[in-house]
Amino acid sequence: MGTTTSGFKSSLGLMDATMLVAGSMIGSGIFIVSADIARNTGSAGWLMAVWLITGFMTLTAALSYGELSAMFPKAGGQYIYLREAYNPLVSFVFGWTFFTVIQTATIAAVGVAFAKFTAYLLPLLDEDVILMDLGFLQLSSAQLVSIVVILLLTIVNTRGVNSGKAVQTSITVVKIVSLSGLVLFGLFAFNGEVWQANWLSGDAWNLRRLNADGSLADYTTFAALGAIAAGMVGAIFSSDSWHASSSVAGEIKNPSRNVGLSLALGTIIVTVVYLLTNLMYTGVLTMEQMAASDKDRVAMTAAQEIFGTVGIIIIAVMIMVSTFGCNNGLIMAGARVYYSMAQDGLFFKKVGRLNKSAVPGVALWLQCIFASLWCLSGKYGDLLDMISSVVVIFYVLAIIGIFRLRKSRPDIPRPYKAFGYPVLPMIYIVMGISFIVLMTIYKPNYTWPGIIIALLGIPVYYLIRKKSQL
Repeated sequence: MGTTTSGFKSSLGLMDATMLVAGSMIGSGIFIVSADIARNTGSAGWLMAVWLITGFMTLTAALSYGELSAMFPKAGGQYIYLREAYNPLVSFVFGWTFFTVIQTATIAAVGVAFAKFTAYLLPLLDEDVILMDLGFLQLSSAQLVSIVVILLLTIVNTRGVNSGKAVQTSITVVKIVSLSGLVLFGLFAFNGEVWQANWLSGDAWNLRRLNADGSLADYTTFAALGAIAAGMVGAIFSSDSWHASSSVAGEIKNPSRNVGLSLALGTIIVTVVYLLTNLMYTGVLTMEQMAASDKDRVAMTAAQEIFGTVGIIIIAVMIMVSTFGCNNGLIMAGARVYYSMAQDGLFFKKVGRLNKSAVPGVALWLQCIFASLWCLSGKYGDLLDMISSVVVIFYVLAIIGIFRLRKSRPDIPRPYKAFGYPVLPMIYIVMGISFIVLMTIYKPNYTWPGIIIALLGIPVYYLIRKKSQL
């Protein structure tokens, strides 16, 4: 990997950090998951409510993380916060889950999403085109494209943070402008009858399940809460990685100020764009149309209403740009977490070294290999659903850590303090725990596998510690 350098280079300004946050959040989710939310909620009001609740939780968490990022402006972000608030075991379990599933499977899923929508323009790259069949393993064109994209972006990021930021900032600006344009054209294509059906017919706030045959099913009171939680799975996935800039804090100028500010600005931008996009959906599509969108591609259904058949090409290009930029941010941020783990002696030593471009080259390549394996597995989609609750568990733990650190380490300088403390952080903790409990009850197949993967990190931690003591 070349010669090493003694430390990271502070090359990212506030704009770069904000675009890293926004770009890592906006992937393929906003173009797809509203279909599932529509099926779970059955009404325009509750569709928007799910996005509002998720946006509030995300923004509250980001504002709370501002205090942690100002206290510990180091590479690794959430891994560092959990270590300082609790102990190395808790932070390792997070890092273990982050590497084995959370980040690498997300990179794979976003890469495959890029390939799937590229196939609209080049059908030879479709996932149904099998290039190799070994019986136990099939390689499709889409999988190969996803691996090539991950490889390309890894190469870009190994050449220095400036290379990664150039791709991230430019593409994020393009996709924010593109989404805003889609919303604007959607307003021009506003359908009064559709709006009437979604918002003025008396059903706007009737929480019901839309079945595949178009029929409606009422929920019991408690089951309704489970439906909201189930609907939030997709919204949380679409809003995840809002903490990306905290992972690269060591490369951000004036990190004590700019990390927290970028978290707030990035999440606000994305939350507003997401809400406007979903409001646009309700102005051009009925809830039944959203729920019945082919392969959940609700944005394509909306684009066809707005632009006609050319809308498919427009959305395909938008998603290609969006997922490409999203993966760049995920790849950049993820490697810094493994680097911090290695610095603590909890990962391979070489992962904790910087290459001649002052970036964790070995960490980037290891992440590339693991994400590529997820591309081949074909199981990334299931795992992304499974880890939704685990992701929120670690967010809740980190925000509880703010309370712990204020008591245990009151003398640490806090250039920025959590906005609305203690009320807003406490609200997030209650909402996060409620989501986890409801998911455990109503979607156990999504919850327990992720928890089991996380818990497997405990024996792995003690094995590593035992080996280091020999």
